[in-house]
Amino acid sequence: MTLNIKHLRILGVLIAGIFLMTGCYEEDPEGAVASCESCHTNYAHLQDIYTPDTAAPAGGCGGTAPHYEPYDRVYMGGSGFEDYKASGHYAIGCTGCHNGVDGTANKLHAHSGNFIKHPSDYYLEKCGTCHKEISENFTTSLHHGTGQKRKVTIRSGLSGAEDFDQLPAHQIEGYNANCATCHGTCGNCHVSRPKIGGGGLAKGHSFTKTPDMITVCVTCHTSRGGHAFLGVKPGTQPDVHLKEFGYTCTDCHSGHELHGDGEPVDQRYAYSRLPKCVDCHTGQESSNMYHAEHFDDFNCQVCHSQDYNNCASCHIHGEGARVPAYMDFKIAMNPIPDIVEGYKFTLVRRTLSAPDSWEKYGVPEYANFDAFPTYNYTTPHNILRWTTRTEVAAGASCSSNCHIRKEDGVLINKALFLFEENLLDWEKSATTGITVDGKIPASWIQ
Repeated sequence: MTLNIKHLRILGVLIAGIFLMTGCYEEDPEGAVASCESCHTNYAHLQDIYTPDTAAPAGGCGGTAPHYEPYDRVYMGGSGFEDYKASGHYAIGCTGCHNGVDGTANKLHAHSGNFIKHPSDYYLEKCGTCHKEISENFTTSLHHGTGQKRKVTIRSGLSGAEDFDQLPAHQIEGYNANCATCHGTCGNCHVSRPKIGGGGLAKGHSFTKTPDMITVCVTCHTSRGGHAFLGVKPGTQPDVHLKEFGYTCTDCHSGHELHGDGEPVDQRYAYSRLPKCVDCHTGQESSNMYHAEHFDDFNCQVCHSQDYNNCASCHIHGEGARVPAYMDFKIAMNPIPDIVEGYKFTLVRRTLSAPDSWEKYGVPEYANFDAFPTYNYTTPHNILRWTTRTEVAAGASCSSNCHIRKEDGVLINKALFLFEENLLDWEKSATTGITVDGKIPASWIQ
């Protein structure tokens, strides 16, 4: 058959199209990128073939995530890669976890079929092959998000975490785009940076048995844990456990606690392996007059915590908090007496949720917002032995820095306690029950 000019033009277009689809992925003369490893350790090649992001960086209560370029997030060279190569995980091979196809220079072919970008999203299948007990227990772990899912579903009018999948699709989308930037799976702590930390490989695909406190724990537990522990805020000090003893998170919070024990719990304070002050500080019931008087009345943090960060009414993926973050200290009635027994008064912290938190995701208002107070039981990680409550001036009574009293017509120490007058209008119905109005001695405020 004789080819005319028209046929030649069509043939030229087809050849050009084939080159555009496959040419940039073809193996080079030396086979430098003919496998998963050779591609992901070749930084220049990753820069040539990467796919640009199509969505904004992760958000959430930790703020906007830092941005790493797509090729930086998947580059396996650099620090940690040699450790990975010497590990048992390396011996499994790339397709053992990620599926897809190895031994090819074609990016589309390598990532074809049942390729999995984040294998630990399927942790029961992928991680559970070797880490069976941990993976099975993690299903009900609070790190996996069961506690937060429970509150979202109950406030939405459903019964609990088990009904999370029944929420409107747009609300689940909002949860995944915001809450799940921290609440994730195995790889978010042990292989990659958390999504709120920018995502991507942290140390050349090396698996870290004990996650780094700063780049993992504090990245998710920012102002409500990590920054308090480190003493970041002006006027605060590092927690005594860090300052004097150099403790990190895992000195108190073990893997058994963080991974879960397979038993579902409503929230973290119901967890059986939660560390308690008395685990280390034994015999404190009568060690001084303060303890002898109040050891069973309120949690240790009422005396030994510094001011801590609060914020309120965050819009999920919206314009931020209408009540910006602020430092405060509030004592209220124990909001969870059925879980933390014995304490009448405890520290509480203002929570993030508001009736219209999910407005940006098609839910104008929670159906059952008042199911929980807007102040939670809290145990800030900013402990000091001597605080503004434990340091009493010479000759003053032990109650001088805690009890409310009048001096020259002015109420002293009232700001330490949560009163109904401290609540915004939309908080009152849910929270008045734990305020101290009518529940502290009348003589204190008369």
